[in-house]
Amino acid sequence: MGMTLLADAATSSLTALKGSTTSSAFSSLTVPPEPARTVVTVYSPGQEAIVQVVADILGKPWTTETSLSTFGPGSNAVVVGFLATEDSIASLQVDDPASCILVNTHCVDDGSFPDDALTERCHYEFLYSLRSPFFRRDLTRFLSLILGQTRPHEDLKTKNRTNFISTTFPDVHAALPNLDILSVGSDAVEIRVDLLVDPEPPQGAEVSVPSLRYVGQQLMLLRQHTELPIIFTTRCTKENGKFPMDDPMLFYKYLRRAIQWGVEYIDVELWLPEDIRRRLSEVKGNSIIMSAFHDFSGTWKWTSPEAPRIFAESAKYADIVKMIAMVTTIEANYELEYFRSTIKGTYGPYPLLSAVNMGQLGQLSRALNTVFSPITHPLLPMIAAPGQLTAAEINEALHIMGQLPKRDLYAIGSFRSTPQSMFMEKCFNELSLPHTLTSIDRGPTGSIERVITQPSFGGASVHPPIASGTSSIPAISEAAQAIGLVDTIVAMRGSSRLQQPAPPQQQLMGENATWKGIRATLTRDYVPSAYRGRAAIILAGSESEASATIFALRSLGVGAIHTVGFRARGPLAEGLEPFTSIQSVKMVEQPFVMVSALPPEKSLLVQPLLRHYRTSGRTSPPSTRGKVYLDLTRGERTGDPVGVAVRAGWTAYGIEDVDAWTTVETLRLLVGQNVPFDFVRMASGRVF
Repeated sequence: MGMTLLADAATSSLTALKGSTTSSAFSSLTVPPEPARTVVTVYSPGQEAIVQVVADILGKPWTTETSLSTFGPGSNAVVVGFLATEDSIASLQVDDPASCILVNTHCVDDGSFPDDALTERCHYEFLYSLRSPFFRRDLTRFLSLILGQTRPHEDLKTKNRTNFISTTFPDVHAALPNLDILSVGSDAVEIRVDLLVDPEPPQGAEVSVPSLRYVGQQLMLLRQHTELPIIFTTRCTKENGKFPMDDPMLFYKYLRRAIQWGVEYIDVELWLPEDIRRRLSEVKGNSIIMSAFHDFSGTWKWTSPEAPRIFAESAKYADIVKMIAMVTTIEANYELEYFRSTIKGTYGPYPLLSAVNMGQLGQLSRALNTVFSPITHPLLPMIAAPGQLTAAEINEALHIMGQLPKRDLYAIGSFRSTPQSMFMEKCFNELSLPHTLTSIDRGPTGSIERVITQPSFGGASVHPPIASGTSSIPAISEAAQAIGLVDTIVAMRGSSRLQQPAPPQQQLMGENATWKGIRATLTRDYVPSAYRGRAAIILAGSESEASATIFALRSLGVGAIHTVGFRARGPLAEGLEPFTSIQSVKMVEQPFVMVSALPPEKSLLVQPLLRHYRTSGRTSPPSTRGKVYLDLTRGERTGDPVGVAVRAGWTAYGIEDVDAWTTVETLRLLVGQNVPFDFVRMASGRVF
């Protein structure tokens, strides 16, 4: 009977975008590539379940082998499980590294640590705890990075300013209660390995050097509790750290292991022998190398011939060059800015230069630096370097200097009945941003135009979104144009966000943040390429309610998108396949993802579909069955679609996750500041 109701409701349905269809609406999308290499998952006795989890995250078939020599090119498995025993480890090698990647996986719940010989035979290593609720998301993040599915640095390069916070705790556990608020305004989190204090150091080991076992556990813990990229730093004694300098290979050992652990950024000190720096660069994979130079003498001069020489030497093997010096005069800050402009004129935008002065007299440079400025926080036990400022202090300084002028931002629509505008104000206060946020109800035709044409207008979040064809917004992003809706209006100057509110130079850009919120939600437990070529189903009451979802799914390279409940006529309509009868439902063997944006009074209609496509290992392989259900319905629903989905074996998400990710993206667009997803969920009370 439920399927009959569904079929009746589907008579006005629409669409399915096929992977072979090329539409101008999606011509600029970069679809995630298929994994280019077979992932050999090495596991210990009793831990064979990890192989299926890896395959599930990748959305690919899997098998197990006792010897890699028996695994031929004829197999269609992308994931291969390999049991590590004393006898089998010797055969753990690949003839063609370009076609095969070895990942050693190790569960630390029993207190054990991987054998060094086994780790050295593998390209990467993943440490995990089955007791952690973040296990799967941590593994997804790890696989996404090492396979090149996500490249966080590419996103950060587009920002006008980036900061990172350093966890100066001897034990990461101490940072966890406040990690969400510590991370507000940060684009990455640094783990100061040299400041970690191993409670059980190996006998005869350097007291100041934590064991790899302890460092691995600490890194695992930190990564499970933040979605921000991590910077792995082993600072030496000469540069205000604790690692001894008499053994450069000790640094190589730890930094090489960090690359194997899938850390996003690796801090490599310039004083290390060139051979070590070169070798790290050769094996970095998708990690980013940050070359680090520090001078604490107080006599360093940015105008000296040594400064460009240091940069040139650093740039040989680094993606980011970090140069930091202790200064005793305010003039040193101006000399640094001249050096910065000289480097940019000589080398262009890359490699990136992160350069600041230490000490109180150098604090001006910390405000002027735009690439990975190290920041601190009052809740940290100590500052990582003399003169460090908080994100709030940097914003205050920029405002005083006229580099961060006050802007009038608006929440337009029904925001008074939702907490998003209040949350944004909390963020402004936490970051000491000078902006004001005014919530206004959308009035008659022309009311938005009167707001956005004000001289002091600095941007707006619009809910519900407006049509992308509105004449008052001169520029529309490609995503907003394809979706047909604008939910964020960004004030720009040229190609960058507006820094001065002078009307003659102001440009407005219509953006859509919702599709990124949807995409971020869908890729928390699956790598992006898991969706490639797979079938999807969208249920919605209108085309406008489904358009952001269609665009998000197309960005993931899905195959056919089947639709229920609406008829599309815009640029998204091409190639969409409607469910018009029970027979058309039966013809789709197994969708990978189902999204419902039905109005609350019709939310019950999705439940028959969820039950019909319930996952079952008896009817389909574990790595190819239905996977993800996303409920975008707002308000009090009829029935419990999310509960039904979970009981039917789907990975289920609600509108709250999408709203939180959309808020993260909206803040990035409007004020250029990063507010972590976990902080959004925590501060909002999980109500939007």
